[in-house]
Amino acid sequence: MNTGKVKFFNESKGFGFIVDNESSKEYFVHITGLIDEIREDDEVTFDLKEGRKGLNAVNVKVV
Repeated sequence: MNTGKVKFFNESKGFGFIVDNESSKEYFVHITGLIDEIREDDEVTFDLKEGRKGLNAVNVKVV
């Protein structure tokens, strides 16, 4: 389980990006990978899963 901060999330398009607190890497997040509703600047926990274009954040929950 990773922790991070929501950098950007567009509700109408259903995707955004999360910045990992430890590595500072950005990960794509799709609305289908959310457990909780998220907004920009939310602190979240997430898992990583291989997607078509690299690692995606999944099982995203607000802390």
